Amino acid sequence: MSRGPGGRRVLITGGASGLGAALASRYAQRGDRVLVTDLAAEAEVPTGALYQRLDITSPSEWAGALERVRLDLGGLDVLVNNAGIAAGGRVDRLDDAHWRRVLDVNVLGAVNGCRTFAPLLKTQGHGHVVNVASLAGLVHPAAMSSYDASKAAVVALSESLRHELGPWGVDVTVVCPSFFRTNLAASLGGEDPLMDEVAAKLISRAPLGAEEIAARVLKGVDARRFLVLPDRSARLAYWTKRLARPLYDRRMLASGAKIRQAELREKAPV
Repeated sequence: MSRGPGGRRVLITGGASGLGAALASRYAQRGDRVLVTDLAAEAEVPTGALYQRLDITSPSEWAGALERVRLDLGGLDVLVNNAGIAAGGRVDRLDDAHWRRVLDVNVLGAVNGCRTFAPLLKTQGHGHVVNVASLAGLVHPAAMSSYDASKAAVVALSESLRHELGPWGVDVTVVCPSFFRTNLAASLGGEDPLMDEVAAKLISRAPLGAEEIAARVLKGVDARRFLVLPDRSARLAYWTKRLARPLYDRRMLASGAKIRQAELREKAPV
């Protein structure tokens, strides 16, 4: 039987900081049983929550998380695939290692979680998979090709799973926020310093923080929405692309033109 808010068993990846920590806190505060996971061997978690180290790129560590869930929670109601890394850069500045790192963490990390817990959720006949993507999975700015591609893959994965797992009684939600204040900029790889600087400024100047985003995510998950756009900027960009494509294209090309000018200034002789 599906459990309501306050009685759910929740696993959150990337739960030691940022949006993951904010989600863990909100779930725990309302009485849900939470297993927080992250890369660190130890981490501070909300009162009553459990913690386990989890490298989301490792299938064997996911198997360990599944065993922990079976032993300590007796099942799972909500799987939140939140862990991920930021990435940016012009396409000719990004090597194979960069692309592999971004796709391994942002795409296969979520795939590993879904693949590990799908049999349990299907057997239970209920559950909810929440994949945290990004507005970049729906709207694709210039000089963010690796990140855009990784988050678009998470959106596609989520839609496919919605149709695959829905008949088993399992809901799927994909979360696509725009920039919000968090520590995500710390994971930028440094391959393109110009674009890393732009991304860091957009994150630091965003109007909303992780706590506000987390509150809106929970509201969307509780309502069993498939697509959660938790901030005004995300909704505006999404609907502009869908309903006013020429305007959207002009704005995106203008953004690309600004990056071109910045690159020409980089190359100009001093």
